[in-house]
Amino acid sequence: MRVRPLAAAVLLAVLATGCAGSQASQPQAGDTRFIAGDGKVTVFEAAGRRPAPAVEGETLDGGTASLAAHRGKVVVLNFWASWCAPCRAEAPVLKDIAAKTKADGVEFLGVDFKDDRSQALAFERTEQPGYPSIYDQPGKVALAFQGTVPPAAIPSTLIIDRRGRIAARALGAVKYSDLLAAVEKISDEK
Repeated sequence: MRVRPLAAAVLLAVLATGCAGSQASQPQAGDTRFIAGDGKVTVFEAAGRRPAPAVEGETLDGGTASLAAHRGKVVVLNFWASWCAPCRAEAPVLKDIAAKTKADGVEFLGVDFKDDRSQALAFERTEQPGYPSIYDQPGKVALAFQGTVPPAAIPSTLIIDRRGRIAARALGAVKYSDLLAAVEKISDEK
């Protein structure tokens, strides 16, 4: 049957090109198309920052995690999935920056989006990120950020400032120097 190899090739091509995109190009809720983002980090002016929604959920390892638990700290919130090739590519960047900035009071929290739990756990065993991930199979956490992060934009990374506001956003796999510079800038804010 020729349909399966063709379908597999199309899926592989889509995953290889990326998963995130601009707000205008994103699919609506319920749509499963993913479009590549450029990974550029946009830092928002302090006066125009919006509060991050309440985020809480079960982690992949069976615990619980929330943004509220990190109030007063800078939090890097990364939306990812084990099936997303750009997510796999950026994992070492996130892991390294998380370790490098932890002493400065920066916390990282993952949000595993629309994923199979066993595949996500395998991804975490391989990557060993050093920080927890909320298991968001239905996409409820991602939907809470609609307007800031398109519902189907993965990978996406947000930086939440010490006051619980969305201070920066990247759609697509982040570049090491760009993310580190943004985290340090927001961490230095008083």
